[in-house]
Amino acid sequence: MGRLILIALVVLIVVWLLRRALSAPRSGERETELKGEGKGDLVACAHCGVNLPKAEARSAGGRHYCSEEHWRLGPRDG
Repeated sequence: MGRLILIALVVLIVVWLLRRALSAPRSGERETELKGEGKGDLVACAHCGVNLPKAEARSAGGRHYCSEEHWRLGPRDG
């Protein structure tokens, strides 16, 4: 009987540790998203209007572009 209780206790501890280990990265990602750290602010491309993270955008003259080609073409008129 004592051996059965010991085995059940070990199984419960292993399950608890696995659940804790699997949920830890998710909670860390959520905290960085809530703090505003992570991918950064979104900006719209001045040429095509697609939204992308500010860190990945090419900026010129206070405008942001999604690619070097759109940067060369400049802002779309109209």
